[in-house]
Amino acid sequence: MNYSEPLIKARLIKRYKRFLADVELQDGSQITIHTANTGSMKGCAVPHSTIWISNSHNAKRKYLYSWEISTANDASSDNRNRIGINTMLANKLVKEAIENGHISEINDIKYIETEVAYGQEHSRIDILVTQSNGLKCYIEVKNVTASFETGIAAFPDAVTTRGTKHLRELELMVAQGHRGVILFCVQREDIHSVRAAREIDTVYADTLNNVAENGVEVLAYGVKFLGSEAPTGIELLRKLSVMVN
Repeated sequence: MNYSEPLIKARLIKRYKRFLADVELQDGSQITIHTANTGSMKGCAVPHSTIWISNSHNAKRKYLYSWEISTANDASSDNRNRIGINTMLANKLVKEAIENGHISEINDIKYIETEVAYGQEHSRIDILVTQSNGLKCYIEVKNVTASFETGIAAFPDAVTTRGTKHLRELELMVAQGHRGVILFCVQREDIHSVRAAREIDTVYADTLNNVAENGVEVLAYGVKFLGSEAPTGIELLRKLSVMVN
C-alpha cells in the first residue's frame, strides 16, 4: 500500500483524550492532530520521539493531519524501529497481502469479502475468503504495536473482551467445518515473534491457547516500510513466529 504522498516528519509533544496529540513540525510550529488508534499505545507515544503524519487536505476536518507512524522508545530513531499505529490500515494491509500471494497459508482464492456478519455473538468477520473448493476461511485481523521484549510483539496492549469474543466466534466456525484464522498484523520492522500479552489480559491469553488447540489457526505477519527518508508506503510481507502457551 502506498501513501497518497510522502508522510510529514514531526516531534511528538503529548498524546491525550485517546484521539488527539500535539506535535511540533520541523519549522517549529505546533499543531493538534488526530489518531485513529484508541488503544493504550504502550511504547508508541513517547514524548519527544519522531513521528510521521499525513495531510488529509480536507478543509472540512477539524484536525487536518493524522498520526500514521511512531518510532519505538527512542527520540533519535527517525528511521529505525518504525511502528505503524493507524489501526484502520490493518485490514487493508492483510487483504492486499492475501491478494498478492504474500500470505502462504491463505491461497486457492475464489473471492474475498470484508465485514461479513457471522457467528452467534453478533460479530462481523474482518475478511472472509472463499476458496475454489468452496471452503470458507474466516480471518480476524488484529493490529499489533506493543513490544515489551526485544524482537517480540505482544497483543493486546489493553484488556479486550471484544477480542476474546472474536476468538470464540472463530472456534465456532472451525467446529462447523470452516477454517478460522486469527492473524496478527504487526506494523513494525523490529519484530520476529508475537505472543499473547498474558500480563495484560489473562482471559485473552487463555482463550487464544484454547482455541488454537481446537483448530483455530494463529498467524502473524510483519510489515516493511517503503521509502528511505519520509515513508512512502507500507506492505505486509514477513512471516513471524507465534508463541502460544
